[in-house]
Amino acid sequence: MTRGFLHHIELWVEDLATARMSLGWLLAQLGYQDFQDWPAGHSWRLSETYVVLEQSPGVAGSHDRARAGLNHLAFHAGSRDEVDHLASAAVEHGWSLMFADMHPHAGGRAHYAAYLENTDGFEVELVADTVPSDT
Repeated sequence: MTRGFLHHIELWVEDLATARMSLGWLLAQLGYQDFQDWPAGHSWRLSETYVVLEQSPGVAGSHDRARAGLNHLAFHAGSRDEVDHLASAAVEHGWSLMFADMHPHAGGRAHYAAYLENTDGFEVELVADTVPSDT
């Protein structure tokens, strides 16, 4: 293992089934494979990193990306065409496009990405590969 690489991310959710519908679909689209499954949770793995969703009785309120803590996760999502395809298909899986008036450059002119929010208010950023003409 390479020191400093992310080992795993664990996200507590209010409703596991709803979270699996949106986040599980997206993780699968990005190449993550089912890893672990138990009554209150599920995980997906890509290489040595895995993402866990868990519906815990310890959850205190709903997620709010504007509060202290995790704002969003950003994923490398392939080419611009792949980002566009994912952003379009995500609507059928509980996601909506954020910052639509600035899409796909909400992160700046040289940054091509789709910012998505699911019904639980969780945000992901799908970042396109940088190509030389972007600089």
